[in-house]
Amino acid sequence: MAVATAKRSGLSKLERRNILVGLLFISPWLVGFTVFTAFPLLSSLYYSLTRYDLLRPAIFIGADNYREIFVDDPLFRTVVWNTIFYVGLSVPLGAAAAFLMASLLNTEIRGRSVFRAIFFFPAIIPAFVTAMVWQFLLNVQYGAINGTLKALGLPIIPFIANPAFAKPTLILIYLWAQGNAIVIFLATLQDVPRTLYEAATVDGANAWDKFWNVTIPMCTPVILFNLVVGFIYGFQNFTLPWLLTAGGPNFATEFYSIYLYRNAFIYLRMGKASALAWILFIVIVLFTVLLFRTSKGWVYYGSGEE
Repeated sequence: MAVATAKRSGLSKLERRNILVGLLFISPWLVGFTVFTAFPLLSSLYYSLTRYDLLRPAIFIGADNYREIFVDDPLFRTVVWNTIFYVGLSVPLGAAAAFLMASLLNTEIRGRSVFRAIFFFPAIIPAFVTAMVWQFLLNVQYGAINGTLKALGLPIIPFIANPAFAKPTLILIYLWAQGNAIVIFLATLQDVPRTLYEAATVDGANAWDKFWNVTIPMCTPVILFNLVVGFIYGFQNFTLPWLLTAGGPNFATEFYSIYLYRNAFIYLRMGKASALAWILFIVIVLFTVLLFRTSKGWVYYGSGEE
């Protein structure tokens, strides 16, 4: 198609040959994108309009899956609330915690490289190992934290066994694993021009003034990046909540991705799972666009653009 277009546009033989060679070079990517991305994406859109269980042929039912999700599924509201609660708290708090820790690690302190390695370490631990470690720490009967509390004569805390504590506990674990964001913020902080701090010092600014009026504004593009990535990841977060709580107790941690997985691979309702996936895709796109739109008022770039 590209070669035919090139012929109609009056390109020379050499230019058409270059286009053909270019297409041949990127053909592995084109084939991979078509087979592993475009085809599954379009297939899921079709299956979202069908009743399909992997065992029998798909039956077209129109928008019934979407109607069931929004009208007839009482658990869907709980899932949405759990997801909004988790994402709405964990992502902003995670970005703030990572920024503050990066600011501390950017100061001249003894053993700074050791502390940097310690804070980055959780980011390279596999999710399965992380889940096993935290299960051991948080278990009500034999957990290290509750064992210490019991030894001190303090009441035990059912971190992941009580619906009231389950989501806050997962949020705390998310805050603990902010190594990647800390590294990104640390690199950004080191690129803030020293001349801005010197000018602020000459103007009589104290440490808080320099942090609020120089450090934060110069880092807002990276703050936006971490928020966007965090929200996209947060809406799809599955591995750690599934390994720690499997959606419990009493559906307190039944997040959207867990609910989607349950419908697809436990209930074998692939049609409904595909519909859930497309709803999630649209929500993530809309939320990302909204975040970029609102960023015009608080993100500042070195070139003066906002």
